[in-house]
Amino acid sequence: MEEQTRICLSKGIFQAEEVIQIVFRYDIEIIDQIKRWPSAQWISAQRLWIIKLEAFNLERFKNLFSQRYIIESKELEKEFGISEAISIQSRTTIKQERSEHLAMEVASQLSAFEIWMRSRRYSENTIKVYCECLRTFFRYFQSKEISEISENDLIEFNTNYILAKGYSATLQNQVVNALKLFYGRVSGYNLDINKLERPRRSHPLPNVLSKEEVGAIIKSLKNIKHRNMISLIYSCGLRRGELLNLKITDIDSNRGLLIIRQAKGNKDRIVPLSTKTIVMLREYYKIYRPKAWLFEGQNGNEQYSERSLQLVLKHALELARIKKPVTLHWLRHSYATHLLENGTDLRYIQEILGHKSSRTTEIYTHVSTQSIKKIKSPFDDLEL
Repeated sequence: MEEQTRICLSKGIFQAEEVIQIVFRYDIEIIDQIKRWPSAQWISAQRLWIIKLEAFNLERFKNLFSQRYIIESKELEKEFGISEAISIQSRTTIKQERSEHLAMEVASQLSAFEIWMRSRRYSENTIKVYCECLRTFFRYFQSKEISEISENDLIEFNTNYILAKGYSATLQNQVVNALKLFYGRVSGYNLDINKLERPRRSHPLPNVLSKEEVGAIIKSLKNIKHRNMISLIYSCGLRRGELLNLKITDIDSNRGLLIIRQAKGNKDRIVPLSTKTIVMLREYYKIYRPKAWLFEGQNGNEQYSERSLQLVLKHALELARIKKPVTLHWLRHSYATHLLENGTDLRYIQEILGHKSSRTTEIYTHVSTQSIKKIKSPFDDLEL
């Protein structure tokens, strides 16, 4: 006879909040039940599930699982006393039932919203960002019905959450975009999307590396796959996702072109491949023989992960002894700026980078130093 699965419960802390930790041998039925619980979350690093203490009901949990599984909750019973633990939950039953109802409403609406976005062919990254923004927003107002939320609530969220935690205007803008799209497709709610205002735009200059710095970063990488990935981002001005989505068939070495498919805005574009880059890619292909994706993970037949790519750059910066907080996008900015300094027409740079508006590309004129260096300072004319 197969031994009954044990479900171990204990108290813990996660992100400064008290939680109930749930550990058990893999069982799809247990997982399915726990996923329905408000605030349930899988913590992959610790290989356990958690539920916020305020949302947890020990009596309900036991009634749900005890017939088929062994519940080990002595730690909780020892700390609170089983009767006290149940008593605490009994006093908050109404609050929890409302919380559960609201959580289920939000989950249902977000699930429908996600399906709708996918049907409209929004990119997976946009779907992920918008849904996460909405989850964060509705979690902040977890005591309110979706229909009760108004424009004043957005002001409160911006003030007491985004600004208080020091988050960027970009996140604030993404929340507004997500709310406009979400409420724009449903009716009967108090939130007037026409009154939602985006934060005032800042105009920071793009971060640019010198050619010497880019060269030092690439030279520091001895692993040929790593060197090719970083080289390709710079030499073609790619976004991180564009690099990882490349397939072998996207390289047209005979014509010296790289085809970037379904990039930002679901647009395809072509960019020039330098002769030196083609030589490097051929050398890489002979060694690794990728089957589908141009750059595959360790297990093969799967994309190289974003996290691993970021770590490659971090390692390269350490080896090159560059102390600047360089990101992968800095390489794209550097490519565009270096093209401009080499005399490439701004219209071609716009096309290569895949910018929808020329105004986006024009920002590189503010960081190109070739013309600025030619300006003679009147200070030099002073007789000192």
